[in-house]
Amino acid sequence: MSMQYRYEMKYVLSDTEALALQQQLKHLLYPDTHGKQQDGSYLIKSLYFDTIDNSALYEKNDGVLMRRKFRIRYYDNDSSFIRLEKKMKHNNMTAKQQARITRMEYNAIVAGNYDAVGNTHPLVIEFISLCKAEHLVPSVVVEYNRLAFTYPVSDVRITFDRKIRSGMYTKDPIGNPHAMMDVLDPGLQVLEVKYNEVLPSAVAKVISGIPMRREAVSKFARCAGWK
Repeated sequence: MSMQYRYEMKYVLSDTEALALQQQLKHLLYPDTHGKQQDGSYLIKSLYFDTIDNSALYEKNDGVLMRRKFRIRYYDNDSSFIRLEKKMKHNNMTAKQQARITRMEYNAIVAGNYDAVGNTHPLVIEFISLCKAEHLVPSVVVEYNRLAFTYPVSDVRITFDRKIRSGMYTKDPIGNPHAMMDVLDPGLQVLEVKYNEVLPSAVAKVISGIPMRREAVSKFARCAGWK
C-alpha cells in the first residue's frame, strides 16, 4: 500500500490561546464537516495496540526516527463506523493508512480470535499477521474532543484536541463505561498542524501570532504512561 508522508507540527497552548487562534482561523479555513457537537467538535476514542513489552511506547520515548503504531478508532460513540489505522512516523513527517472494519471483526480482534476476521483489506491482513507474529495486544484507550479546520492548498488540516483522557483497556471500550483520567494540566490543549508540501503563508502567519510552545506531544505515549 502506498503512503503519502505529511509534515506534522504539534503545540501545547492554553484554552485562551486556542480560542483566540480559532477565531482567526474561522475567517481563513473551513470547519471540519464531521463536527456534530454544538461547538463543531467531535469525540474521538482510540484503542492502541502494543507488544506485551511495550515496544511502541519505548520507541516513542527513545526518539526512534522511524516507527509505527496501530489503533482502532471510532467517533462520537458510534460503533457503526470503526476504523483500523496504522500511523507511520519518520522524523517530523507522518503517514496514515486506514481500513473500515465491522463491529464483529472488532470483537474478534480484541478477543484474539484472529482467524475469524475475514476482512481482506491489505492493512487488516498486515495487522492480523503482526498480532500473531509480534503479539500485538490492546494497550490503552485514548479519548478526547477535537475541533478541526481544513484548507485546500497543501491539504492543510489544523486540529485542537482538548479533554485528553486515558483509560485502561477493559476488553471492550466501545460502548462500555470505564474510568478515564485527564493527562493534560487543566486549561491546556494540543494543537496539530498537518500539511503536504509547504504551509501556506497566510496560515503560517496566523499561527505564528499566537504564543505557544512546540512539543513532540504523543497522546498515546502520555496516556500509556499513566497505566
